Amino acid sequence: MAMLTFERKYRVRGGTLVGGDLFDFWIGPFWIGFFGITTAFFTFIGVGLILMGASIQGTFNPWLINIPPPDLAYGLRLAPMREGGLWQAITVCAIGAFVSWALRQAEISRKLGMGYHIPIAYGVAVFAYITLVVFRPILMGAWGHGFPYGIWSHLDWVSNVGYQHLHFHYNPAHMIAVTFFFTTVLALSMHGGLVLSALNPPKGEPVKTAEHENTYFRDLIGYSIGTLGIHRLGLFLALSAGFWSAVCIVISGPFWTRGWPEWWGWWLNMPIWK
Repeated sequence: MAMLTFERKYRVRGGTLVGGDLFDFWIGPFWIGFFGITTAFFTFIGVGLILMGASIQGTFNPWLINIPPPDLAYGLRLAPMREGGLWQAITVCAIGAFVSWALRQAEISRKLGMGYHIPIAYGVAVFAYITLVVFRPILMGAWGHGFPYGIWSHLDWVSNVGYQHLHFHYNPAHMIAVTFFFTTVLALSMHGGLVLSALNPPKGEPVKTAEHENTYFRDLIGYSIGTLGIHRLGLFLALSAGFWSAVCIVISGPFWTRGWPEWWGWWLNMPIWK
C-alpha cells in the first residue's frame, strides 16, 4: 500500500481528548490537535527563555550556556528572573511541552484505534525528568536542588551529586537501572542483528523467515521469545531502566543522606559472615 494511500485511510475524524473537531486538522504529514498547539506554544516560549538566559550570560555557545536553578536560600519560593526565576519558567514550559506531547500521542492512538503503549512509554521519560526538577527538589525543600540547564553545567551537577554520596554506583536502585539499560541494549542489539542476518542472506540463498529466527535462538539458548515477544521485552526493559533511574535519584538526598557504601552495612553484618 502506497504511503499516501495509507495516510488517507487513517486520516479520520475523532479520538480527540480536548477541542473536538476545532483542532482536528493536519498540516502536511503532521496531525495537530489541541495538544499539538500547546506543545508548540510551550516549546517556542521555552526556547525563547533559554535564548534570553544565554544573552544574559553573554554566550550563545551551546556547550557553555548555563541556566542555573535558584539559590537554596529561596527554598520553594519564586525567585527573581536573573536569580533562578528563568530556570523556573523554563521548567514550567518544558513540563507543559512534554506532557502536551504525551497527550497528543494518546489522541493519535485513539484515532488509530491502537493501545496507549507509546504515550505510556514516553510518559516514563517525562516522569524521570519531572522527578529531577520537581519531586526531588520539593522533597528536599528547595528548587535549587534541581539540575541546571546546560551541557557542561549539567554534567558537573551529575558529578557533584555522585560525590555527595561518595560512590553513587553503590546505590542499589542505580545498580538496577544500569542493569536494565545494559540489558535493553543487549536484547535489542541481538534482535537487530538477527533480523539483519535473516534479511541479508549470502548471495544465492533465500531470505529467511521468522521461523528461522526462532529456530536460531532455540538452538542457541534453548528458547525463543518470538517476534512479538522480543518487542514487548525490549519495551519492558527500557521502561524499567527509566523508572529505576528516577527511583535512584529521588531516594538520594530525601531518604538517604549518607554515602551509599554505608547502606550495604546490613550485608556485612549478616550472621553468615560470623
